[in-house]
Amino acid sequence: MYPFNGAKKEWLFFCTLMRFDTLTPHSLPSQKITLSKKAEDMSEVVQLFTDGACSGNPGPGGWGSVLILGTKMRKISGFDPATTNNRMELIAVIKGLEAILRPCVVEITTDSQYVKNAFTEGWLANWEKNGWKTAAREPIKNQDLWLQVGRFRRIHEMRWHWVKGHTGHIYNEMCDKLARTAITERAGIDEKTLLA
Repeated sequence: MYPFNGAKKEWLFFCTLMRFDTLTPHSLPSQKITLSKKAEDMSEVVQLFTDGACSGNPGPGGWGSVLILGTKMRKISGFDPATTNNRMELIAVIKGLEAILRPCVVEITTDSQYVKNAFTEGWLANWEKNGWKTAAREPIKNQDLWLQVGRFRRIHEMRWHWVKGHTGHIYNEMCDKLARTAITERAGIDEKTLLA
């Protein structure tokens, strides 16, 4: 009955932290994100690994996210028929964060310096301060997605990590495979498993 070896208590706890409704694999999030105050005790730490891929740039693309809480893992992915690699990298992060239901610490690992540096190097804050313009006064690309991912700063404590892609990092490789399979299959997945 419960996917985690019949452990009802563990399963219910996992469900209170992770969102299990059906994700729309190829569309942007349509629901509004409810901004809630950060919990005073964010003792739960979710590991979020993400990657995006594009066949041609622009072209058909896919994204993949892996969420880990303790011994529980969830893999999600999706497809977009006409996109760019950077958009897929951002959507992978957005979809992963959307799957977390309550405030917690989220350790986010990506191979995209574009995504990580926006948070760790202050790019996002500068873009907001400068009216979504670059230093050269050009419009910021993907503003719609930056607005979505930026909202999560008020919900979670996000800690960013960069890993070089295609170097054997187990979860980065898993996300890459999810994204590339989504392109091939033209559809995403949503799978929950236990870690061995």
